[in-house]
Amino acid sequence: QVQLVESGGGLVQPGEPLRLSCVASGNWLSDMGWYRQAPGKERELVATITRGGSPDYADSVKGRFTISRDNAKNTIYLQMNSLKPEDTAVYYCNGKGISRTYWGQGTQVTVSP
Repeated sequence: QVQLVESGGGLVQPGEPLRLSCVASGNWLSDMGWYRQAPGKERELVATITRGGSPDYADSVKGRFTISRDNAKNTIYLQMNSLKPEDTAVYYCNGKGISRTYWGQGTQVTVSP
């Protein structure tokens, strides 16, 4: 069984940065990523990263967010810069195991003046 625990969410003003972390415990995971869900909207992809470190981003966050991974610590990070009010959402960590996909509980990010 795999557990994913996110941290680092909070309330920030527009333009400020924030860094999210997700620690995985349990079985081996291949691709990992961050998704987000705003009130009244569907969950959407933010960024993914392969075990080898190759990233991919949603167009809405390209150039502002950076995903990274430390396999030795079983941790992925999401560095979010130039945050906008439309980035407000619950951010979820995701990891692909051998036979299923795992999700964390989520961490709230609120961007407001």
